[in-house]
Parts: sequence; C-alpha cells; structure tokens
Amino acid sequence: MFAGRDLACVSVLTVAAAALYAFYSCVTLARFRAGAYDLVIFDQAIRSYAHFQPPVSMLKGVHNGFGPGFSVLGDHWSPALALLAPLYWIHDGPVTLLIAQAVLLALSIPFVWAYAFRASSAVTAAGRRVAYPVAVAYALSWPITEAVAFDFHEVAFAPLLTAAMLERYQAGRRGAAVLAGLALLLVKEDTGLLLAGFGLYLLARRRDRRVGALLVVGGVAATLVTTRLLIPHFGGRAGYYWAYWTLGPDLRRAAVHAVTRPGDVVALLADPPLKLRTLVLTLAPVLFTAVLSPLGLALLPPLLERMLASTYPNWWTPRYHYTAFVVAVVFAAGIDGALRAAARFPGRSGRLVRGWALLVLAAALALVPFFSFGALFTPSFHAETARTRAAGRAVAAVPDGVLVEAAGSLAPALSPRTRTLLWDRTPRGAPWVVADVGAGSFPFGSVHRQIARVEALLAQGYRVVFREAGYVVLTRP
Repeated sequence: MFAGRDLACVSVLTVAAAALYAFYSCVTLARFRAGAYDLVIFDQAIRSYAHFQPPVSMLKGVHNGFGPGFSVLGDHWSPALALLAPLYWIHDGPVTLLIAQAVLLALSIPFVWAYAFRASSAVTAAGRRVAYPVAVAYALSWPITEAVAFDFHEVAFAPLLTAAMLERYQAGRRGAAVLAGLALLLVKEDTGLLLAGFGLYLLARRRDRRVGALLVVGGVAATLVTTRLLIPHFGGRAGYYWAYWTLGPDLRRAAVHAVTRPGDVVALLADPPLKLRTLVLTLAPVLFTAVLSPLGLALLPPLLERMLASTYPNWWTPRYHYTAFVVAVVFAAGIDGALRAAARFPGRSGRLVRGWALLVLAAALALVPFFSFGALFTPSFHAETARTRAAGRAVAAVPDGVLVEAAGSLAPALSPRTRTLLWDRTPRGAPWVVADVGAGSFPFGSVHRQIARVEALLAQGYRVVFREAGYVVLTRP
C-alpha cells in the first residue's frame, strides 16, 4: 500500500499533525487555559495506574459526591487509559497526556490516507491526488481540532481504532478489523454503539451479514453490560448519565415511547435547533457525501445517542470532543459516497473524485478560523500576560504534597505535586486554597459568587499569602 515516497510523505504529515496538536495543547496548558474538568481527573487517574493502583481521581470523587477514593471506572468505562500509565514513569504530569493524545489522534491519519487511496485507485490512476487532500482535510477537520482543544479525553483512542477497523476491513483483513472494533469497547462504555453501527453496515453487505448481526448484538450488549454492571461495580451509578427524560425515566420506557410515538423522536432531533447545526457540521467536512454510502449507517447509533438526549447539552454542541468519536466514519463514508456519485458519470468519474477531494480540503481550511484552531492565528493565544505570570506565582506559593482546593484553570499546574481538589461552592476544609476572583471559574456561576466564597474563607480563619491579578492564595493551620 505505502510505496517508499508515500511512506515518507504520510509520515511527515502524521508527525506534523502530532506536533501541531501537541503545540496547541501545551500552549493552552502553559497559559492556564486548561481545566480541572477533565484534565486533572485523567491526570490523577493515570498517575494511580502508574503506581499499580485503581484509577482514583480524588477531584472527581469529592466534587461529584462519590468520595475521595472514587475510581474513574465508576464514571466512564475506559480501561484503555491504563495503556498510558508507563508514560508517567518517564514524565509525571498533564503535559504527558496532552502529548500522548496528540500522537494517538495523528496516528489515525495513515489509515485514512490508505482507505482513500485504495478506494479512489479503483476509479482513477491518480489515487494519490485524492488520498493526500483527504488526509490533510481529516487532520485539520473540526472534530479532531475540538478534541485537541478540550484538554484530554479518552476519545484520543477512538479515531485511531475506528480508522484501523474501517481500513483493515476494506483491505480484506476482517479479523484485524474485528479486533480493532472490539478494542473500541475498552475506550468508553458507549463505543459499543459505534461497533453496533459498523455491524449495521455489514448487514447491508450480503457476504458479511452474520458478522454484522453479531457486532450489532455484541455492541449493544457491551454498552448495557458496562453501563449497568461494570460502572456500578466500580462505585458509579448506572443511571448517572441518563439523558432521555423526554422519552422516559429508563431504557425500557424510553424504548416503548420511541416505538409508539416516533414523532416525538423526530422532534427531539431538532430540539434545540443546535442539534441540527451540529449534525450539519458533522457531515460538512466531506460535503455531505457520507449520506450516499451504506457506511453512513454506522453513524446512526452514536449520533442518535447524542441527539436524542434532553439533558447534558454538551453532547450536542460542536465545541467539545464528542464528534471525534465518529470522524473517521464520516470521512470513510464520505469517500465511498463520493465514489458512488462519481460512478454515475463513467467518463468523468476520476476527475469528479479528484475535484471532490480538493473541495473537501478547501472546506477544511475554510472552517479552521471558526473553530478552536483559529486561535493559533491570534497573538493573544500565544502571549504571556500579567494574569498568566501571576497564575504561575500563585501556583508556586503552594507547597508540595499539601491538600489544596484549586480554581479550575490552576488545578492542572498543581496536580502533579499536590493532592488537588476543585475549588467549588462547597467548603472542603483543605489547608490551602487557590482561588480566582478575576475571571469566571467552573462551577461558580459568576465572579461575584467567587468573591463571596473567598470572603467566607476569610471569615473561617483563612489568611491570604498571595494576591495578584485576581488570584488569591489562602491558608490556615
């Protein structure tokens, strides 16, 4: 598949993408724009793995009422994160996660290139003129960039495994494709729906219907088992992320409602209208040709999971990492759909596909300024300011090894060397507090509430040891 020159070119593209992703993430961290949710949660969990302990996140457990010994496996079923633990033996800290995520996301690019090259070579001798624009467009696509921009998440594994599953299946290596799909089940509890979606695609192909049926059943069953059995076993609650209250209070009643009143299901897909915008943006990177491919069936379960929700609005907005779970499927289906459309014009199919690939690249470049990577072109993204310098001094004022409640933007800098909790609206009694009254901080609703929280701490006997540019460090015996 990869000739010598192609191997070099694709390797350069992959390394360049990884460097770009890592640069963006590390600048975000250095300028105190990363957050405790969720970077510190994963940092604490993987540090626990690195010490051969359960993946405990004290910050997550205390803030959400599960207790300081809470395992993140009780939040999301993501045992794949344990693979990152050895990296903490080399460097212990959030920057390790950000660089690892950059590499994992970039490693999906060769599989996308190979898929595009193999598919387009069937209709044009210049398959490389399709594969390279598509691979670059994928590397710069908004679902990937938004995953990079939202600190670190388990989604880092999903594009690589999904792209490998699709490319290996296309290459006729069905066993390897199934193995990659099964590995997805270790990424998050709902990736079983993505595997089930791949099964739906196989059901549409006569020769693989038996495997497809097994993947549909197995994917749905895996999601149910992880949600109802494994997550509660590790201290979580089966219904913690139930988001379908408009349809019913549990799966059985929601399913009955959906079957008996399908109009309500359709209405939910556009309520609020932002859901439709996200759906459009999901298909826009491939100019909507994914709808022309049977592979588009693989998108249905994971997208319906998000768009039928009536709570957790982050699920249906494009500004987070959720669409990165399906971005490899979108591009693979888009390639297949474009080829199917071009096949209707036998004399011009090659030219049409090459033109489509160039338009896909142009669309990716045009969308960059409207998403998080647009900040790379603004001086303020890179600049060190009085606030960032003060943040560094505030963090330095906290001794090593202490228990500290930290504002969300400061917590990642403290997590490697302290026992870090989130500074929130509930008094925790930690001997050290690092507060921010200069800008809004999660989970407070306003700066006024943050100021009131600091005043309450002073009334409880805390004293100020540092105050600058809106940052306040307090301690008490």
